[in-house]
Amino acid sequence: MFIRRAVPAAAALVLLAGCAAAPDDGAAPDDGAAGRVRVLAAVYPLEYVVEQVGGEHVEVATLTPAGTDPHAVELSPRQLRDVGAADLVVHLGGFQAAVDDAVAERAADRSLDVADAADLRPAARDDHADDDADHADADRADADRADADRADTDDAHGHLGLDPHFWLDPERLAAVGHAVADALARTDPGHAEEYAAGADALAADLAALDEEYRAGLADCAADVVVTSHAAFGYLTDRYGLRQVSVSGLEPEGEPSPARIREVREVVAGLAVDAVFTEPLADPAVAATLAEGLGVAVLTLDPLDSHDGGPGYREVMTANLAALRDGLGCR
Repeated sequence: MFIRRAVPAAAALVLLAGCAAAPDDGAAPDDGAAGRVRVLAAVYPLEYVVEQVGGEHVEVATLTPAGTDPHAVELSPRQLRDVGAADLVVHLGGFQAAVDDAVAERAADRSLDVADAADLRPAARDDHADDDADHADADRADADRADADRADTDDAHGHLGLDPHFWLDPERLAAVGHAVADALARTDPGHAEEYAAGADALAADLAALDEEYRAGLADCAADVVVTSHAAFGYLTDRYGLRQVSVSGLEPEGEPSPARIREVREVVAGLAVDAVFTEPLADPAVAATLAEGLGVAVLTLDPLDSHDGGPGYREVMTANLAALRDGLGCR
């Protein structure tokens, strides 16, 4: 189970009945793309994988519009119709309630849930904030208040859930690429060899990206990545870093003042030189955290959404540059 906002199926049916002319909230595969497999991807990283694996044989669109928080996406009547018309829907089961409902009702036999291929990991309340606070001797004097704050934020930090942001680990994304190739081959057997070759090419490119990260983060002055929300656990785990997040898995959750104080104590105690915000996050959170500490505010993109600008590979390269800058890597 992911930490997510439930969207009742009945609400979607009401929208269908009353909003036949609703605006288009997301692109749809081109019905006129003769011979191409029409694919809908739930979020941008899956769209990217389908594009790389399917090449000229697929027409792909995403169900998460640009600039939208994918954790809370709701589907328009047009998108619900598109799900029913698609040849294949690629999604992450348990991540987006509205997508799960639409797939179950309209595309159960034409869908790929990538959760198993991605080998999802549990999302801890904090990766390391509690341990780091101990190491930094930043324990609160008021233990009761600290315990209450942690209890209030357990759910927000996904202690009992799964972290959906697997695409920030190149190896996991490569595994999903092979699963997508298999699903496309079942849908379009005539191009199975091309799909397998596309997955192999994607895996090779992601392996090169992985090597760039390993080399770029091999010699850094710091190893703690302080983030707006807990989206970077796969990345930090893979490269021997530690994540301290202000909010949980969902970026819309506003951290309490007590939580900001707690993380600020960790930052001060560990001599961290930067905190990281995100394109869709409120920059005031990182600014408040950095205030008075004399640290930089840099940007990491969790690739939750895509505005048509630089793609996955370019954004991951920019993320590496930001990490090297913020962690003092040589």
